[in-house]
Amino acid sequence: MQAFLKGTSVSTKPPLKDRVAATAGSSGENKKAKPVPWVEKYRPKCVDEVAFQEEVVAVLKKSLEGADLPNLLFYGPPGTGKTSTILAAARELFGPELFRLRVLELNASDERGIQVVREKVKNFAQLTVSGSRSDGKPCPPFKIVILDEADSMTSAAQAALRRTMEKESKTTRFCLICNYVSRIIEPLTSRCSKFRFKPLSDKIQQQRLLDIADKEHVKISNEGIAYLVKVSEGDLRKAITFLQSATRLTGGKEITEKVITDIAGVIPAETIDGLFAACQSGSFDKLEGVVKNLIDEGHAATQLVNQLHDVVVENDNLSDKQKSIITEKLAEVDKCLADGADEHLQLISLCATVMQQLTQNC
Repeated sequence: MQAFLKGTSVSTKPPLKDRVAATAGSSGENKKAKPVPWVEKYRPKCVDEVAFQEEVVAVLKKSLEGADLPNLLFYGPPGTGKTSTILAAARELFGPELFRLRVLELNASDERGIQVVREKVKNFAQLTVSGSRSDGKPCPPFKIVILDEADSMTSAAQAALRRTMEKESKTTRFCLICNYVSRIIEPLTSRCSKFRFKPLSDKIQQQRLLDIADKEHVKISNEGIAYLVKVSEGDLRKAITFLQSATRLTGGKEITEKVITDIAGVIPAETIDGLFAACQSGSFDKLEGVVKNLIDEGHAATQLVNQLHDVVVENDNLSDKQKSIITEKLAEVDKCLADGADEHLQLISLCATVMQQLTQNC
C-alpha cells in the first residue's frame, strides 16, 4: 500500500525555477504586444510638447523654474490639450516617483458630490509634503488636485471647495478643467488664474498628424490630412482617433477622403446637394423620399443640421431674410432633437421650410 502511495505522489510538474522562468518569459511577451491607443501614445510628456497654447505654457514654465504656481482654471473646447498640459507639468514638477503621491485627479466618472469634496479632497489637501526629490532635483512643497470636467460638479460641491482652496493654500494647488466656464461658480473663478484653450489651428493639427502618420508608417496624402482636420473641427484628439481607425480599416493602403467620411459619420456632399435639389423641385413626395433614404442609410439628423447650416450660410443664391428663416428653423429642430423628438418628422419639417424659401425665388 505504501509503495502504491509513493508511486502516485511523484510530481509531474517541472522544477520551480523552470516554471518561474516560463511565466516571466510569457509576461514579457505580453508586455511587448500590449497595444496603446495613439491618443495616449502621443500625449505630450512635457510642457514643451503642448501645441498652440503659448500663455499657459509660459506660466507653467515659470513654475518649473522655481516660481510659485497659482490655482488654475483651464477652459475651452474638447481635444485642445487641457488635461494633457497639467499632467505634463505635474510630471515635470514631481518626477515619475512622486507623481502618484502628489497628484489627485478626479474626473466626471468619479463620485464628486459634496461628501467627496469634504472628505477625500480635504484630507488629501491637508497632507504636508517635503520639498525634495529622490533624484536630487528641486521639488515644490505642494500637491496638485486636478478636477477634470469641473462644470459637471454640483453648485453645492463647488461651494464646498471654496474654503478648502483658501485654507490649504500653503500645501495644495487646485487645477479646475472645464468646457464651459459659465458653469463654474463666481467665488471659484475669482480664486483661480483663468486660461482659455483655443481650438487648434489647421496648420498645427496638420503638423502633428503628419508626424504621427510618419512614425506609424501610415499612407495618407496632404489632401487627406487637410480633410481630416476639417472634419475634426479643431479637436486634435478626435483627429488622431479618426486617423488610427482609418489605418485599421484600410489595412496598410492609402487613406482617402471617402474612408475618412465613412469613419467620421460625415454626410457626403453629394447627398446634401441631392437634398437641396429635392427642395428646389417643389415636389413634397420627392422630398419625403430623399429624407427617408437619408435616415435609412443611418445618417444622424444632428449631423445633417450642422452641415446644412454651413451650406445655407455659404449659399449666395439665398437672400439674408431667407437665410435667417432657415437658420431659425435649424435652431428649433436642433432643440427638438436634443429633447428626443422623432428624427424623420423633424427633418421633414426642416426640409419643408427650406423648400418654401427656395421655391420663392422661382
